[in-house]
Amino acid sequence: MAAGVIVEALGPARAAALAALFDRDGSPCFCRYWHFGGTNKEWEARCAERKDESRAELAAAIAVGSEDARGLVAVRGDDVVGWMKVTRRATLPKLLARFPYRGLDDPGDVFAIGCFLVDPALRRDGVAAALLDSAIAHAPSWGARFLEAYPRASDAPLHEGELWQGPHALFTSRGFVVVREASQYPVLRRAL
Repeated sequence: MAAGVIVEALGPARAAALAALFDRDGSPCFCRYWHFGGTNKEWEARCAERKDESRAELAAAIAVGSEDARGLVAVRGDDVVGWMKVTRRATLPKLLARFPYRGLDDPGDVFAIGCFLVDPALRRDGVAAALLDSAIAHAPSWGARFLEAYPRASDAPLHEGELWQGPHALFTSRGFVVVREASQYPVLRRAL
């Protein structure tokens, strides 16, 4: 893993540094996709024209300790260099409405890994693995009995922008198993 990186639960003290990570990456979503109620076209317009709305929503959710801002941050010095949303699956309404994930069984206390973001300068340096290992260790203290992941699968290599839900191989290397097979969007789960 990248030298000097620690992983901790996101709290208000890291809100500005997390927003700075989204800015460094050029990512306008500010981890609001799963909570946005509009269409995909409306989401694209928001990302292109009104990213400050997403930034403000994330800041407000962090400030009040909302479940929709729950996750882990990888920190080096004062900088957040990695983020992983990990929260109760039920708090991701858009996920549950998407075709590949409709009607998922509920074994109880399932937490979803909604996304990853790693500083472009530290990709392929073990930050995502550190975040996932920390989620496996930390999520039970939040009430999780299972972690679920939704990586994109492809026979062709994916570019970094397509790996925002995490790399499939990382999950399987940590004991996640496929619970719903789908050509592009399998569902993987691990008991805790």
